[in-house]
Amino acid sequence: MKTKMKLMASLKIWLAIYPSITLFLFLFGKALNALALYQRTFILTIALVPWIVFVGVPIVDFIMRQFKENDRN
Repeated sequence: MKTKMKLMASLKIWLAIYPSITLFLFLFGKALNALALYQRTFILTIALVPWIVFVGVPIVDFIMRQFKENDRN
């Protein structure tokens, strides 16, 4: 994979992960504080990894495609 493609993939993943984690912690952070760190981490990853893979990154891809199409016009 070329460096530019790796950078774009990293950016897409970050754009999906950062707001997802922020929203998840905003909504459930207080409830999760009673748990041990390893339990909080497990719950966070078990919920967010599928979200990122099946929803988050495809949404970012769609949005980026829309911007590319608008740039061509």
